[in-house]
Amino acid sequence: MTEDHKTRVLLVDDHPLVRQGIRAVLEGEPDIEVVGEASTGEEALRMTGSLSPEIVVMDIQMPGMDGIEATREVKRIRPECAVIMLTVNDEEMFLVESVQAGASAYVLKEASGDMLVQSIRALVRGGTLIPTDLLRKALSTVQVQPRRPVERVEFTSREMEILNLLTQGYGNKEMAGMLHLAHVTVKKHVHRIIAKLGVSDRTQAALKACRMGLVEQLPGK
Repeated sequence: MTEDHKTRVLLVDDHPLVRQGIRAVLEGEPDIEVVGEASTGEEALRMTGSLSPEIVVMDIQMPGMDGIEATREVKRIRPECAVIMLTVNDEEMFLVESVQAGASAYVLKEASGDMLVQSIRALVRGGTLIPTDLLRKALSTVQVQPRRPVERVEFTSREMEILNLLTQGYGNKEMAGMLHLAHVTVKKHVHRIIAKLGVSDRTQAALKACRMGLVEQLPGK
């Protein structure tokens, strides 16, 4: 990313006032650009295809196609796009389903605008935003899907070590200590894993690895 690069963000919420409030917060940041607003899940899919956002801020509850289904379709259309789920509560069942659908983070609607800004920047940097226990629960019930020849992915032994630790929710610093590697080395391996799997971030790398049967699924706690 260049210093003058702006992260392209699409806002999806059925309430105009909510969208206006979020836009006002994000447009005050020099490194973020709001490229569009959608009021329905269906509209979000069309705009994802036409505007190529890097991050979609998605309301979890909308009439018609809800945020979870819309997230699933956004990831199908544009796998490299990250989704931040907006929710009014942190009920575990909905959050687990959101992660399995493709969400990389969630932000409570009552949270400050700064929290959303921080989440966007953390995703751009490749950070971890899903709590470990929630990630484990999401991964523990993922169904392994048969791999097609075009989905064949080759990893080095070191990348497989790191991929296994990713699915357990470890951050880069923790993995660096466990594997006796420099933090920057682990970060480079994680970026390669994400690129090889064709996903947007580490959370979705862990999810896809489980779906492809590349790692052993751990029981949720």
